[in-house]
Amino acid sequence: MAKVSDISEAKVRPLIEEMGYELLEVEYKKEFDGMSLIFTIDSENGVTIDDCEKVNKAIDPVIDELNPTNDEPYTLVVSSPGLDRQLKTDRDLKRTIGKEVTLTLFSKIDGKKSFEGELLGFDEKTVTIRTGDGEKNFDRDKIAGLKLVIKF
Repeated sequence: MAKVSDISEAKVRPLIEEMGYELLEVEYKKEFDGMSLIFTIDSENGVTIDDCEKVNKAIDPVIDELNPTNDEPYTLVVSSPGLDRQLKTDRDLKRTIGKEVTLTLFSKIDGKKSFEGELLGFDEKTVTIRTGDGEKNFDRDKIAGLKLVIKF
């Protein structure tokens, strides 16, 4: 049997994309007050609470009709990814080229697990950033986390 998140994503992704948003992730998980079906959306202009409400209203009847949980109760949540989210997809990385990022590794290289610098580029196997020590290439499978540096 397919997972609740996979079934739900397949059904509503086209609707969310028609509305001008990118569907980043769908999770079905246990939280303190029960199960939640969480849709994380983004757009080129960011996501406001009004955007989340609009998408929630659009997908709620579709999900109700689909009934991916076989009548098990859950809370439907539509959220933005947040400023401090992990950059996971190629689309995330493409939008971040030229911006400052923090890159964390699973194990140390040159005595360090964390590097900060400008994201210069990426391909399917590597990510390149410019640090104070020059350009550095990192194998994507060795990267534990990659986030945009937020400055206030």
